[in-house]
Amino acid sequence: MCEQFGLDYDCPVVNKHYTMVTWQAGGTLTAARALLNSNCTISVNWEGGWHHAKKDEAAGFCYINDPVLAILELRSKFDKVLYIDFDLHHGDGVEDAFAFTKKVMVVSFHKYGEGFFPGTGAITNVGCGKGRYYSVNVPLHDGITDFKFCNIITRILNKVYEKFRPDVIVCQCGVDTLSNDPMESFNLTNLGIGNCLKLLLSWKLPLLVLGGGGYNFWNAARCWCYLTGVLLGIELNPDIPDHKFFLNYGPDYELNITPGNRPDKNSNEYIEQLVKTVLGNLDFVC
Repeated sequence: MCEQFGLDYDCPVVNKHYTMVTWQAGGTLTAARALLNSNCTISVNWEGGWHHAKKDEAAGFCYINDPVLAILELRSKFDKVLYIDFDLHHGDGVEDAFAFTKKVMVVSFHKYGEGFFPGTGAITNVGCGKGRYYSVNVPLHDGITDFKFCNIITRILNKVYEKFRPDVIVCQCGVDTLSNDPMESFNLTNLGIGNCLKLLLSWKLPLLVLGGGGYNFWNAARCWCYLTGVLLGIELNPDIPDHKFFLNYGPDYELNITPGNRPDKNSNEYIEQLVKTVLGNLDFVC
């Protein structure tokens, strides 16, 4: 029976399962309601961002899809919701939930390749029916750097903003894209992800920010701490303060993350064709 609902392999039944799931979803819903009630213009739940779960199935370490719940909650007030996913993995659960509507645009920047989970998110996946062209997938290869990543983000998201004109943004900031994450894929740093977040802040729209993947726990903490500073508009001291986990932040004991040096398999020709195709699809958004 458990296997029928995806409770197997990477989503086993765990101790205090229900409590864990309600905390994950409850934190995100509370953050969404803070925007709905105009208590703030930016809300955050770093424990959120579980974007793989489906309506009736757990998947990819995700037992509940809190981004979907937040978007449904936000739709009670905001007409058009823009969901942006920076995680290394395609936000398949969110895309599936809103593939048939033009009221929610789902934009996912992710690694895509044979055998890489979840195996979805090709550039040709653009949504269905009335939602055609409101699913935007930007598939990337290993080794992408801050400069290229931010360039792609800026060019595509500026066109998304121009064509879709969202009323509110939900952003999933998974950090398994960082240079020394065990996924061993991208070369990004906290500064690169921060620059992408600054672009969203420049639009002056209500913004819900969620966590996501990140399997080097100390670098995930570094990055989300840095991003919290970006959201607050303050520059944090780069030195990690002394505390009981201090030694885990060696050898540099600093907030910033060193760029990776993996070979960049995203050629300039591939990037240009990718961006050209995505921007062409966005011309059909109205």
